[in-house]
Amino acid sequence: MDDKKQLQPPADPPPSYESAAQATTTEPPRSSHPRGPLPLDLPTLNRLRGQRVILASASPRRRQLLAQIGLANVQVVPSTVPEDLPKTLSPFEYVLQTATQKVMTVYKQEVENESQGEPSLVLAADTIVVSHLGDILEKPRSEKDHIAMLKLLRSGPAHKVYTAVAVMAPLETAVAPGYALETMVEETMVRFGQNITDDELLAYVRTREGVDKAGGYGIQGIGAMLVDRIEGTFDNVVGLPLRATLALIEKVLQPSAPDDLEGDDSENAEVL
Repeated sequence: MDDKKQLQPPADPPPSYESAAQATTTEPPRSSHPRGPLPLDLPTLNRLRGQRVILASASPRRRQLLAQIGLANVQVVPSTVPEDLPKTLSPFEYVLQTATQKVMTVYKQEVENESQGEPSLVLAADTIVVSHLGDILEKPRSEKDHIAMLKLLRSGPAHKVYTAVAVMAPLETAVAPGYALETMVEETMVRFGQNITDDELLAYVRTREGVDKAGGYGIQGIGAMLVDRIEGTFDNVVGLPLRATLALIEKVLQPSAPDDLEGDDSENAEVL
């Protein structure tokens, strides 16, 4: 890699970051491939099928991951809460508080929805990338920012991906506060290839695949070319750790003792 080599702007610029990010939220057309495996036959998932389940996120990746465990008909109601918590918070606190704000905002909004009825479950998630220097990285704002972000991740020995998941469900009893809330945070370590060139970084940036992703890359897509190895779960880097999410759904739907009904706060949320 030649560090002195300057990156030249493309002759025919790719789409702007705003338009590219909007395009990635559109669902791909359904394919005509053979039918996949049958859905998981688990009591918790069976209980939710046919019920109103809300994903408080516009991420098509999270929706696809939920579909993999059998929640294929979730209703997408993205949270409108600004993701502007101070970066002085620890990564754990930052991602957990963001996911919790998302789920509570959408739950309180939809529990009063008279036309569609009370949701049986609301799930939110938030993912951040933390560099080896401790910087919290979210989505790139421009091509210049995107290149700098990926260079930072390449320069270190490894970076960490944190995903917080927050799940809410109404209680069948009238005990205050009337809902159950459970949260968790999962961590995965990711190492970029140390021999990735500036030209390869620019080529990836110009695909615009990473414009709507924390850290500026998608490990499940072309961005896999940047990754040397990971320690932890792959789907956590994608944006939703499935095994932990299923356990959280099972926990929130189980009857709880009165002292436990207010859910987890940042001090007792699960860390995986």
